[in-house]
Amino acid sequence: MTKSMGGLRRFRMAMLAGAVALSPAAVQADQFINILTGGTSGVYYPIGVALSKIYGDGIEGARTQVQSTKASVENLNLLQQGKGEFAIALGDSVKMAWEGNEEAGFKAPLSKLRGIAAAYPNYIQIAASSEAGVKTLADLKGKSLSVGAAKSGTELNARAILAAAGMSYDDLAKTEYLPFAESVELLKNRQLDATLQSAGLGVASLKDLATSVPTTIVAVPADVVEKIGAPYIPATIPAGTYEGQTEDVPTAAVVNFFLTHEDVPEETVYQMTKLMFEHLPQLVAAHKAAEAISLETATQGMPLPLHPGAERYYREVGLIK
Repeated sequence: MTKSMGGLRRFRMAMLAGAVALSPAAVQADQFINILTGGTSGVYYPIGVALSKIYGDGIEGARTQVQSTKASVENLNLLQQGKGEFAIALGDSVKMAWEGNEEAGFKAPLSKLRGIAAAYPNYIQIAASSEAGVKTLADLKGKSLSVGAAKSGTELNARAILAAAGMSYDDLAKTEYLPFAESVELLKNRQLDATLQSAGLGVASLKDLATSVPTTIVAVPADVVEKIGAPYIPATIPAGTYEGQTEDVPTAAVVNFFLTHEDVPEETVYQMTKLMFEHLPQLVAAHKAAEAISLETATQGMPLPLHPGAERYYREVGLIK
């Protein structure tokens, strides 16, 4: 009798365990989504915060976290190490990570990376204090310039722009490797002449700078952009983007991408992709740059394979046949 009861009890427990394992809530219960962004004064961070809420509310049982990082290069390396489930990064950095460009900060190809969607373009925005007299790229010679954190996506952009203009860091009086907000503080305190920031239009750091001191937005001519080539494209910073900017300013742009890695479950990535496109107004409310995120362009220019979860969503909505 006792043996029979014990067997029945074990059978019931096994059945219960099986039921729990198969339930959707249980599948998601242990899903942690760490969202890798950038500095808090940039665009990645507020978009990451908005996505954290969307995923926390929309994916049953998921726990979300937003991590402020040095942006693109660090984000990609962290994804490869499995230390994040969602990240934003610049297209040129993504391409170099997939190829394993050691000079850019990737010791080997980051083969675990997978794509979710094309995001919005980053605009190369060079801002100088008006008293520094920097009106063109050539005027940066002999001046001090902050180019973002070393080997960040912004810093890789800075190297590319200067090289296409026939310059290098050797032509500068001083090169600072600082985040956006710190660069602006040095400019306001007359300890820096200019800052190059790769971000969405209307980035908070440059808005702060332009409202604090007279500021010049320096042009990156189309011929310089063409010398670099893909994934850089000619773009325009519209007049009025920053206080005192009375004219359109030509520059370069590079598309950002939303990414994950191959070990994140297909269902999780499917939900992340679906919820993001179903809640685009919340991303736009977080930052105007998100207005450029579109389902129609979601797979354009992706420099690495899509995650099966994202691909599943795009097939469902007819974007991929």
